[in-house]
Amino acid sequence: MKRQPYVAGYFYPDDPDLLRKTIESFLPKRSEKTRAYGVVVPHAGYEYSGPVAATVYSSVIIPPQVVILGPAHHPIGSVLALDDSDSWLTPLGEVPVNSPLVDLILSEGSFIARDRAAHRQEHSIEVQIPFLQYFQPDLSIVPILVSYEADYQKLEELGLALARAIKNSEQEVLLVASTDMSHYVRQELAEKLDYRAISFVERLDPKGLFELVISYQLTMCGFQPTAAMMVAARALGAKEGHLVKYQTSGERTGDYQQVVGYAGLLIK
Repeated sequence: MKRQPYVAGYFYPDDPDLLRKTIESFLPKRSEKTRAYGVVVPHAGYEYSGPVAATVYSSVIIPPQVVILGPAHHPIGSVLALDDSDSWLTPLGEVPVNSPLVDLILSEGSFIARDRAAHRQEHSIEVQIPFLQYFQPDLSIVPILVSYEADYQKLEELGLALARAIKNSEQEVLLVASTDMSHYVRQELAEKLDYRAISFVERLDPKGLFELVISYQLTMCGFQPTAAMMVAARALGAKEGHLVKYQTSGERTGDYQQVVGYAGLLIK
């Protein structure tokens, strides 16, 4: 079973050459690559969040094995849904799902469901894959969607299960948390709210981030995947997060009245 692209031609170009050129147009002139346990990257259309995502991916050494955690924007499927398809297709080619790592993760987390259907119409993971393909031609992935129904205990269990599985794999694995930040607020408010949330990621405080978003009803759509990723990264030895780039849709469109925020971080 191959997972077909759902937002190619909408969120990003469906022509391979144009897609590569689009990614290249976002790359910073200079970037030093470093190792990281995980990254936080946005998932909007490339014209809006592409510069932030490209800056993050150009700053990290991407191993062949990547676990991608994304929010489930549509209320279908399992609370924690792992896609165990044979591969995912994008305009840049076919990416295999890492079956051995899938098996390790499911053996450590029996509460994680095999659920391909939940992924069919979701963009939060799909939009990461062309960037990863561009930088890592031998890419294999494990895609996991996190429902908004997941409470903090479930996120902590997921993060710890991922950490155990990665340790048992004896391979270098990059954790990717896919999230946008504030949605449809004025530029000044977006920056205020987003930098507050970012500070919890920089301190690797997943519970603090979770409670902040819930208490203040922030519209950071991927706070749950981000929290689970931080739990896993911390269990693997990460000490802190580093903000690589932040901008809003307003800086791309000129409309600062209703912006969406995009943050890119390395977890080291």
